[in-house]
Amino acid sequence: MNQAEKVLRREIVERCREMNAKGINQGTSGNISAVFEDRMLVTPSAVPYDDLEPEMIASFPLDGGGKWDGPRRPSTEWRFHFDLLRARSDASAVVHAHPTYCTALAIARKSIPSCHYMIAAFGGNNVRCSGYATFGTQELSNLALKAIKDRTACLLANHGMITLGDSLAKAMWRAVELETIARQYYLTLQIGGPVLLSDAAIARTARGFATYGLAEEDD
Repeated sequence: MNQAEKVLRREIVERCREMNAKGINQGTSGNISAVFEDRMLVTPSAVPYDDLEPEMIASFPLDGGGKWDGPRRPSTEWRFHFDLLRARSDASAVVHAHPTYCTALAIARKSIPSCHYMIAAFGGNNVRCSGYATFGTQELSNLALKAIKDRTACLLANHGMITLGDSLAKAMWRAVELETIARQYYLTLQIGGPVLLSDAAIARTARGFATYGLAEEDD
């Protein structure tokens, strides 16, 4: 294992602990993956993040031609991490978690509409909610890929959320931002519902992000 891989593995561990510290996840229910060269590194199953060590991270060949390796079994959700990282050339990291407000909306099978201009940070005018499938299955992976098409985030019905990024920092930033918007949307539903922004307004925001250099990383 070279030094660059060790650094990435340490960052995965740090981001897992950050996820819990920021309230994006609870316990061991979330998982994180990142691309290193021609492999996917993904968190192991059922290891408390305070006990997680870089050497415990599982590794998969991204060409699909071999079995995972590592001292611990990979996350039960490794399939959608693997499929997303293979399918999306714009993504090198995936964050999956069960934050309270995203998950509440996912339980209600509600997508998040254009209730706030920051929805543009996820690639469109909404964040979709997928259909339901049992955790860890290929069916769930297929549904996740469909829901996140042309987006960098989605909700998973009765389950949680996924965000993508071209770095771990960006995927984590999106996870925090998504839960913030989910909370705001949830609260507006208690007072009559949001006034939604138009597609044109969201498009203008997206163009502004491109020139503004949106500060996506808050380390």
